[in-house]
Amino acid sequence: MKIITLNLNGLRSATSKGVFDWLAQQEADVICVQELKAQQNDINGVMRSPNGYSGYFHCAEKRGYSGVGIYTRHTPDQIIEGIGIPEIDAEGRFLRADFGNLTVISIYLPSGSSGEHRQAAKFFFMARFYPLLQSLAECGREVLLCGDWNIAHKEIDLKNWRSNQKNSGFLPEERTWLSTVFDELKLVDVFRKLNPEPDHYTWWSNRGQAWAKNVGWRIDYQIATPDLASSAARTSIYKDERFSDHAPLIVDYDFSL
Repeated sequence: MKIITLNLNGLRSATSKGVFDWLAQQEADVICVQELKAQQNDINGVMRSPNGYSGYFHCAEKRGYSGVGIYTRHTPDQIIEGIGIPEIDAEGRFLRADFGNLTVISIYLPSGSSGEHRQAAKFFFMARFYPLLQSLAECGREVLLCGDWNIAHKEIDLKNWRSNQKNSGFLPEERTWLSTVFDELKLVDVFRKLNPEPDHYTWWSNRGQAWAKNVGWRIDYQIATPDLASSAARTSIYKDERFSDHAPLIVDYDFSL
């Protein structure tokens, strides 16, 4: 089973850069995408799914903002949009697809970098998302949460960690929360399980030649229940082409849908 997750930074923009052609060649079973910046009518009328895939989406109410999606070659047993909290669901941040005993979720946590009000919204999301994470960890299903969590967990996960300790995405409270997800709920950071090496990132600022110098952050994850994580065989971050300011995170699992 091959899973890809990618923050598109705009479905239109990524489409114009060839993301669908690339995705169609990957033969992934499930593709999770975030930051659609598109409405359902836009997707229906203009955008296309990669060849051979069906697409499911949870769009934000605000135009040109947020939104998550799942493309799959397999028909889901059910699709669930949102977590049941109106002010969170209005931003289109959670989409769940069930396939037999497997749950795949496309998730997009808020960024707090634009100001205190957005950092407060991020903390609000984290506090209310944690009980759902706990229920998912304990539900007896295999669960895979794919997406942009907007948190670099440890110093190895961003290049300039010393200068970012007071910035959103690397705040002590955020890192502690993510540690609790891993340590208390026993959910697994699949990429880090397979690759303990430094200098692997999934997002780069558009400033200061960050991409060219590989001054990045690892904020996109595939986070799995332990048995599913133990079946992960290979992982990579695709950087040969740029479809977004994020890079696709790919994991192959010895697991059959």
